[in-house]
Amino acid sequence: MPELPEVEVVRAGLERHVVGATIAAVEVLHDRPVRRHPTGASGFAAALTGRRIAGARRRGKYLWLPLDDGDAILGHLGMSGQMLVQPTSAPVERHLRVRFALTGTDPRTGQGRELRFVDQRMFGGLSVSVGGAGLPPEIAHIARDPLDPEFDDAAFVARLRTRTSGVKRLLLDQGLISGVGNIYADEALWRARLHGERPGNRLTRAQAVELLGHARAVMNEALAQGGTSFDALYVNVNGESGYFDRSLHAYGREAEPCDRCGTPIRRVAFMNRSSYFCPRCQSAPRSVRATRTGSA
Repeated sequence: MPELPEVEVVRAGLERHVVGATIAAVEVLHDRPVRRHPTGASGFAAALTGRRIAGARRRGKYLWLPLDDGDAILGHLGMSGQMLVQPTSAPVERHLRVRFALTGTDPRTGQGRELRFVDQRMFGGLSVSVGGAGLPPEIAHIARDPLDPEFDDAAFVARLRTRTSGVKRLLLDQGLISGVGNIYADEALWRARLHGERPGNRLTRAQAVELLGHARAVMNEALAQGGTSFDALYVNVNGESGYFDRSLHAYGREAEPCDRCGTPIRRVAFMNRSSYFCPRCQSAPRSVRATRTGSA
């Protein structure tokens, strides 16, 4: 699933290529991506036709395009969503779901241009957020992310250290800190030498501050490299893949030697996903070791 750096790469591309354009027409090719719009696909298209795109913003993994009337197009990429800016002559993508004809021309071709929402698995979606240009009310409950200039480091550290849940679960709590997903949680924990099952309230303040710093650093590094792409489903608005996967130390590296100590990286099941860690550098809390010993 695209995480904060991948979504930020898409947001920045939209800011460069579609802000200032007017939506000349909207075509919904499949109803599911606009399932949250109360009047269906035709109402979604009618609500957006003729509106000018005034910006491109993000909160965590959500994107929104403020419109000139105070509303916004709110989007989530889900697991496989793509927002592509294409010349009108470009071949239609196999999993194209919604297309927006835009005013102006594509500087690459001199032709008309379109914003295309492509989504193979259709867990993502688009909706019209009424009055949501500043911050869509649908996502007002989501916390700020570590790259947000207004993120409150001290408040996050204090809240993290009151929680009894494992620290990886807390990093994925979008009400506590947004934008951190499975990949970057594992990478931040590896850098901080912390096991994901260590309870938040068992971290020292210094450990919590260091972990936040690593989460911010790893996402900034990924952002500089265009995000992480394990397959062709994650691309930026120009259809290009990121390459931060070449810099990963833990995620996806089961049985490979730890870059720090040489111990094979281990994978365990976690919330219907996987966690990757070094069993030597990131020793498990005693409670976890005791549980494993008792079940052996």
